[in-house]
Amino acid sequence: MAGSETARRSRTETGNRADGQVFDRELDGLPADLRWREWMLRVEAVIFASAEPVGREMLAQVVGRSCSIDLLIDDLQEELRDRPYELVPVAGGWQHRTRPRFGDAIRASSVTTRNGAAALSDFEAMVVMAIGYFQPVTRGELGKIFGKEISRDTIAALRSTGFIASGPRSPTPGAPYTLVTTRHFLSAFGMETLRDLPDIEALEDAGLFNRDLAEAGTEASDDPDQDDIGEADGDGATPELDSL
Repeated sequence: MAGSETARRSRTETGNRADGQVFDRELDGLPADLRWREWMLRVEAVIFASAEPVGREMLAQVVGRSCSIDLLIDDLQEELRDRPYELVPVAGGWQHRTRPRFGDAIRASSVTTRNGAAALSDFEAMVVMAIGYFQPVTRGELGKIFGKEISRDTIAALRSTGFIASGPRSPTPGAPYTLVTTRHFLSAFGMETLRDLPDIEALEDAGLFNRDLAEAGTEASDDPDQDDIGEADGDGATPELDSL
């Protein structure tokens, strides 16, 4: 009977571990070097398995309280130095990305990649970049920036990519919803924060932006943009933004 009870208890404890009810974060039973190595492997596994950048809070769930996430990431990046992929800070977290110099090989292989940026026309790319620079911005204000109306179809196409979402209502007449970029926008274009956007002076030199016109357009809009009322996302949520 005693042997049967011991076996039952052992099976129960193993089952609990498999169910995630018991997870040893601290690994106090391991020597320091092996403990650090196991934490590194755990963090790399979590980041590799995730389809989105993994933040510090999530990584902290699989390592001990004394573990420095930054030092651990540094060690992982050093270990991957000679690999065709790397660990990069993206959208407030970390993600595995192939190194740029292997881009031609990947494109030549025609494989389906994950987390790639959706294909945009040149004009759509400029609109989403303008939203990134001047958010929160209304469709009417975007029209002033570009000197022509930005169609609902263009905005809908950008929404479908997940790059933009509805922001707070504008204080202008009619209270239209503004447009803002999302964390998916940062992730898809490999940016950690909005500070990584291209230098706006370069866009001006290329004749793609008029700073004076843009700033005037975002300060006040003659078009109340009333037809944009009701364009909020279905859940009405406003994405968390990184400040410029």
